[in-house]
Amino acid sequence: MYTKDEKYMAEAIKQAKKAQKINEVPIGCVIVQNEKIIARGYNKRNSKGCVLEHAEISAIKKACKKTGDWRLEDCTMYVTLEPCQMCAGAIVQSRLNKIVIGSMNPKAGCAGSVINLLQMSQFNHQVEIQKGVLQEECSQLLTDFFKELRKNKKKKTKEKNK
Repeated sequence: MYTKDEKYMAEAIKQAKKAQKINEVPIGCVIVQNEKIIARGYNKRNSKGCVLEHAEISAIKKACKKTGDWRLEDCTMYVTLEPCQMCAGAIVQSRLNKIVIGSMNPKAGCAGSVINLLQMSQFNHQVEIQKGVLQEECSQLLTDFFKELRKNKKKKTKEKNK
């Protein structure tokens, strides 16, 4: 049986799998307000050809449209991978109350791995952070995706060199 946080992270994982189906890095996100999912997003950076097409940005846009406000103060974001600096900035700017993270990103994460933009006292808003919810499933999605990517790249290189 899932906890409340695991239930919503499982929904974010479903979004990440949508990204994976279109050969995008499998990152998914949902935003919850009053125990209800109000927005969903998944990575579409390559398919849309735009750096702004991250799961978090997509979900924030949809949540703002749904609520009719840029302030998402009473909302919680569930995301399968620790946000980058762009997404962390958008999360602070949108005044999200809390973020629940599946897997941390030691190379580019901005919720504590490289830097913690979400809780800088210099900003006028700080975001509560919870880490490691369904971590294994979130990490495995990424591991499998990049393993397959490397395998396909190796295969293409082999074919090219024949």
